[in-house]
Amino acid sequence: MVEESINKKWYWWPLFPLYPYGNKKTILRELIPDQIWSLEQIQGLYYVAVPIRMTVIKVDDGLMLVNPLPPTKELVNELEKLIAIHGKVKTIVLPTASGLEHKIGLPALSRIFQGADIWLCPGQWSFPINLPLDFLGIPSKRTRILFEEGTPHKDYFEWFSLGPLDLGLGRYQEVSFFHHATRTLHVTDSIVGIDSTPPEIFNFDPTPLLFHSRDRGDEPLIDSVDQRKKGWARLVLFSSFLKPGKLNIPSLIEIFKHSFKKDLRNWRSHFGIYPFVWDEDWESSLAEIMGENIPKIQVAPVLQNLIFPRSKKVLIGWLEKIKTFKNMEYLISAHYSAPVKFTEQDCQNLINEINSEKWNKLSDNNKFLINFYEKLLKLGIIPNI
Repeated sequence: MVEESINKKWYWWPLFPLYPYGNKKTILRELIPDQIWSLEQIQGLYYVAVPIRMTVIKVDDGLMLVNPLPPTKELVNELEKLIAIHGKVKTIVLPTASGLEHKIGLPALSRIFQGADIWLCPGQWSFPINLPLDFLGIPSKRTRILFEEGTPHKDYFEWFSLGPLDLGLGRYQEVSFFHHATRTLHVTDSIVGIDSTPPEIFNFDPTPLLFHSRDRGDEPLIDSVDQRKKGWARLVLFSSFLKPGKLNIPSLIEIFKHSFKKDLRNWRSHFGIYPFVWDEDWESSLAEIMGENIPKIQVAPVLQNLIFPRSKKVLIGWLEKIKTFKNMEYLISAHYSAPVKFTEQDCQNLINEINSEKWNKLSDNNKFLINFYEKLLKLGIIPNI
């Protein structure tokens, strides 16, 4: 048990303190037989935790890593199993300019695999001060910028970009690619497929699911299939909309009324502090983002509401590019389900949705994010272009 705990340690967690902080479980999944694998952890705030994925792809006598994760000893051990069969890590790709959760593991990962070339999305930025790559722990001498200095493994992949879009503090840009051999589209955050089955990574610690499956803080954390599914559904609503339309925040008096009860005075149950009240019909809001056992394909709601309100043409142009890939079969993103069945028709369905009245409709779920976006615009944090 002690060795297992040490294997999950991530000592740099204070740089970006996301749950589960310094103790990160990693699992290895084969996505496409003998071609593509997924190393997965979870991340979140206040038990609002969702899977995050580093994709491993077989290339010329070696492996390419996409979207770095914190390299715990457990993650490296799992990766070494693939290296023993398929060859060394040749390439590490960070395909996003703004996603800090995908950047935070890169410095440590680059030190472990010192022979790997590093490729970055253009326009990398840091806040509050834009620092040189070496100051961020990324070795500039073996780092190249995608498109500006070419692209890696051109015989295997077709690379293309969503953006750049000006966010004020920096840019939003996501580099995607199509893997010809497996007919898979690879994205980071832009498109996701979400279904009602809790991801496998939660089997090792279902606490976030059980915590959010309750209706009050004085309820115990009871583990069952139904409670896990209920908790997962609520986590998806949280992570998609930050404050879902069917969620209310009770008064402090109401919160503490149900806190610190017997058997709940521990960190796992957050001492019974549960600052949420869900409407009775909260499940009715799941239809727009979650498929029942089959992933629902969608533009990630947070990006839809915070990045793309003024950039529909850019998004549609990117999707039109995706439609040109012949015999496309699968989508692999950095979050939620993978691989997801994804064809030219699925891509066209997204385009049709963006062009419909539904895209601009202010649903209850979207209100918080849209109001937040408008405030950022008024304050000048997001440029008015």
